[in-house]
Amino acid sequence: MKLKTRGADISDVEISGISPNGIWLFVRGREYFLPYADYPWFTDATVAQIHNVILLHGMHLHWPDLDVDLELKAIASPDLYPLKYR
Repeated sequence: MKLKTRGADISDVEISGISPNGIWLFVRGREYFLPYADYPWFTDATVAQIHNVILLHGMHLHWPDLDVDLELKAIASPDLYPLKYR
């Protein structure tokens, strides 16, 4: 039996995993990990709330149910975007 090739991806962003330590995102061919220690907004969120994520303008992640907005640059290079006021 030969399988057909997969079709094009229809989602720009998907949650690839939720663990006790954080969330795994797959965005445009790249995987990101959001640990709860650094992204506490997701700690008490439901699975449905976490999965409801939208990629806006190719660089901005938005969770409407949680009122959370993150830029991909900030996730990829967190040292350039401190989450705490100094």
